[in-house]
Amino acid sequence: MLGIMSEPALFRPFFLLLTLFPAAANAQIATNVSDTRPAFLIFAAASALLLTLVLRSATGYVRRVVGARVGRWRIRSSLDRYSPDVLHDFIVPGAYGGLARIEHAMLTSGGVLCLQVKHCNGVVFGEAEDAQWTNVDGGNRQRFLNPLIQSEGRRRAMQNILPNAPVANFVVFTGAVEFMSTLPDNVIHIRELTAAIERLEFAPSPVEDWDALWLTLRAAARTDTDSRKDYAAQLSFG
Repeated sequence: MLGIMSEPALFRPFFLLLTLFPAAANAQIATNVSDTRPAFLIFAAASALLLTLVLRSATGYVRRVVGARVGRWRIRSSLDRYSPDVLHDFIVPGAYGGLARIEHAMLTSGGVLCLQVKHCNGVVFGEAEDAQWTNVDGGNRQRFLNPLIQSEGRRRAMQNILPNAPVANFVVFTGAVEFMSTLPDNVIHIRELTAAIERLEFAPSPVEDWDALWLTLRAAARTDTDSRKDYAAQLSFG
């Protein structure tokens, strides 16, 4: 969903320290072989800088990972409290071939709600028609695929399974995030999730047998290990 620091960014302070070692050695040679104080001071300063940067990077990384997991737990808990007819983390045939992963789906009186979760802190830049959006969180900048594109693909995959039922898709952001663009109504923050569900509950629907519809979706949802491996292989190939 949101952005997590990549490994090269996380270990960048180590590369910085490596560049300081030659400076320490040159300082020792330039002064006196027996006088190691300049080299020691440079090494101590470099070590302090390294420790500060590593702690800052590690803290930010942990904050993003933990924040994303807490956000997903909040959504799962909210849906489970709202309705017994909820499915989490399952695989279905893709709208255009292959497989699609649905993070959350819930049955409402107005149709089936399909949720995609994205965790971000800071500011998100992006228009509905852009191929990619950008998240700026302090000194961390990350580009990611427009979640509306992914969400629409998942909605169509669900619609193929339930051709006679309304399927609504929402992109739900968790974290302390702000948007710099006016986005569609189906892009919401987690605090707006309950209101969005309630609006869908009162929407008109042509479905007469909701139990049969939900059984159809449950029968199509794959949660077995092989399906997850096939989906992971699809992502790796892409």
